[in-house]
Amino acid sequence: MTTPPKQAPKSAHDRLLDAAATLFYSDGITATGIDTIVKRAGVAKKSLYNNFSSKADLVASYLEQRHAEWLMLYETRLRQATNTHDKVMAVFLAYEDHAEHAYERGFRGCGLLNAAAELPAGDAGRAVVRGHKEQVEALLAQHVSDMLGDNPQRAAQLAHHLAFLLEGAMARAGLEGRSDCLRQAQGMAAAMLKAL
Repeated sequence: MTTPPKQAPKSAHDRLLDAAATLFYSDGITATGIDTIVKRAGVAKKSLYNNFSSKADLVASYLEQRHAEWLMLYETRLRQATNTHDKVMAVFLAYEDHAEHAYERGFRGCGLLNAAAELPAGDAGRAVVRGHKEQVEALLAQHVSDMLGDNPQRAAQLAHHLAFLLEGAMARAGLEGRSDCLRQAQGMAAAMLKAL
């Protein structure tokens, strides 16, 4: 019987980011102190400042990581899409996949929006969140445009409606702690697309 190869231990950077991601999502950014992150990561406090210039830098890395996680989920769903309708639904399904992740203390909604709610106006982290939301709407617009052909104004308007439907469903799903609202939003979106 062969034993699987041992994985290299995670770097202090990755352990800190993993610990911060879990704690920020579960408890919030403001409620999570540096000492709690360091303890959970199992590293010396100096390691945090060797890898991140500040807590704000760690928060920015967390937000970028959340965005990258969602993009990977979306790309996986997009590879499974066989037509333009499925490509629109891939956006919704990626949100559902993110919602159904095994979070330590349960699903609390969009981690990016939760973070943005804690950050002051003008904070760079809010720009990261806004960039993610704008990218999601742009993906929807691209797929809807492919469906509609030569009507970019209508495609942009429908993508805007779909993005609002998706964000509303995500907010409600976070309040309820489950992804049912996202499945309902998928059904609504599918009906909107079928009516085209």
